[in-house]
Amino acid sequence: MYDFCFTPLYAIFLALAGTYGYFSKGSVASLGAGVGSAITLSILTYISFQFYKRHQVCKPAVLLSLLTSSSLTYTMYAKFVKKAAVHTGLLAFVSGLMSAYYIWNLFCGPKPPKPATKKH
Repeated sequence: MYDFCFTPLYAIFLALAGTYGYFSKGSVASLGAGVGSAITLSILTYISFQFYKRHQVCKPAVLLSLLTSSSLTYTMYAKFVKKAAVHTGLLAFVSGLMSAYYIWNLFCGPKPPKPATKKH
């Protein structure tokens, strides 16, 4: 699975989580972090997919996605330890899974198919 397969779903999850944080607690920081991370990951997904269409892998996009997800994992886990709120624990867990997925993708991930050659 390529990085752009799961990242759009993760971005939607982050945007929804940030929106939930804003409407439930009035947290502008949650809204900014959730939607900002979702936009960042969406842009990185687009870049990675454009490289895939040219039969290349964009490791910098995957690395930046890893940095985004790992920073969210750390932040949400620290918040979960303090408050033990289920939604922050869920966000930390999902972000941790995505971080592991990005690490796998960087080191062992699939390679794009080679361009088809024309046979005469």
